[in-house]
Amino acid sequence: MPNISGLPRLTRTHKLSVAGVAAAGAAALVFSIVPGADADQGKSQATAVENVKPVAFSAVGTAAKTQQATITQQADNSAAKGKAEAAAKKAAAEKAAKAKAAAASKAKAEKARAAKAAASRSEVRAAIPAAAPKPAAKPAAKVYPDNLDGWIRESLDIMAKKGIPGSYEGIHRNIMRESSGNPMAINNWDINAINGTPSKGLLQVIQPTFNAYHVEGTSWNLYDPVANITAACNYAADRYGSMDNVNSAY
Repeated sequence: MPNISGLPRLTRTHKLSVAGVAAAGAAALVFSIVPGADADQGKSQATAVENVKPVAFSAVGTAAKTQQATITQQADNSAAKGKAEAAAKKAAAEKAAKAKAAAASKAKAEKARAAKAAASRSEVRAAIPAAAPKPAAKPAAKVYPDNLDGWIRESLDIMAKKGIPGSYEGIHRNIMRESSGNPMAINNWDINAINGTPSKGLLQVIQPTFNAYHVEGTSWNLYDPVANITAACNYAADRYGSMDNVNSAY
């Protein structure tokens, strides 16, 4: 049944105490109102009352002591549990710190070994003499066909290096007029031949002119087609500005 009085609920021990007190009071009341009761009877009742009180309060004290012991035990248990948890946390923290220190030490040792190995490799490389650089490969020599087209093109390349003007068309046109493309052609009837220095080769050059305008790197043979063309173009550049400007005997 719920407590609706607002007062503290009595425990079983409290109820027993109250019942003992009530019984003692009732006995005392009976003793006082019953006439003729002798002194011994009064003494017995008084003794009974005295014996009731200690029993009731003894029960209350025992319950309180039991409850206090329980509370004390619970407090002790809680404190012991707290100490155990704190010790476990401390042990875990110490273990983690040791593991971290071990990992850091291992990493440091690995780094030191790697640095030592790298230094060793560097020393080995330094001890090996450096290979001499390979000389740059020379470009393959250009090959020209052994015909009029090839002779003209080779002469033009030499002329470009020496700064001598002239074009394929201008050279080819004058060659066809002077020798028809025959590198061994010789003129034995003109004034040069009469004077003892006939015109020779693709561009009909006399020997003194060839010697004076010979281009370095070409043959000294007047009948050599490339040497003949290059010397003739060098002479025409000096005399007429370029072989392109020659349209007749020169």
